[in-house]
Amino acid sequence: MDFLSRNANNQPQTPRSNGTQTTTPAPTGRSGENKKGFEYLASSTWTRIIFVVLLFSLTVLAISITILIYFGKPNEAHAVDTKKEQAVFLTNGQVYFGKISNINQDFVNLTDIYYLNSNPADSSSTNKTQQTSFSLVKLGCELHGPADQMIINRAQVSFWENLTSTGKVAKAIEQFRSQNPNGQTCSSSNSSNSTQQSGASTAPAANTGAATNTKQ
Repeated sequence: MDFLSRNANNQPQTPRSNGTQTTTPAPTGRSGENKKGFEYLASSTWTRIIFVVLLFSLTVLAISITILIYFGKPNEAHAVDTKKEQAVFLTNGQVYFGKISNINQDFVNLTDIYYLNSNPADSSSTNKTQQTSFSLVKLGCELHGPADQMIINRAQVSFWENLTSTGKVAKAIEQFRSQNPNGQTCSSSNSSNSTQQSGASTAPAANTGAATNTKQ
């Protein structure tokens, strides 16, 4: 008995558990939250960058289209032959001749202006076929004394064209310039004749002597 109990006492004893176990603490959720926050911040930053780049691209595109529309369309001023005179036909039937110094979609700037004045034939003529002559008049000696410049509303212009140097109007203008090297001089007789005209029409101030005849 003694031997058995002694052997039993010499046996290594297994330590008893007191019911508590040592566990490794679980990681807190703070690192996971930081990771998610960083990912959200990164995605938000990229979204802003993409939005700014897209907005900038749209702005550049809009500006480019505007410039292309404004400057890409044909410029009418390039068609003006500065070495020649131009005829400007208005929607009311009036025609003015001169130099177009500027033209755009809003107005036509005309200088060195001439216009045609009709001279009806004698009413006492027994000819069935009467002729009406048109004399070229230099603008400037009318009753209201206009300056030798017109700013014509572009909407009132039906069309305009360059004149050839061999045409009757261009030759008449050249003749007037050669006869008046110092420019047009308005006399008092021209003014008195102008006051006798009725309505808005005025008498011709200076005729070149060259006339264009048409049959009625």
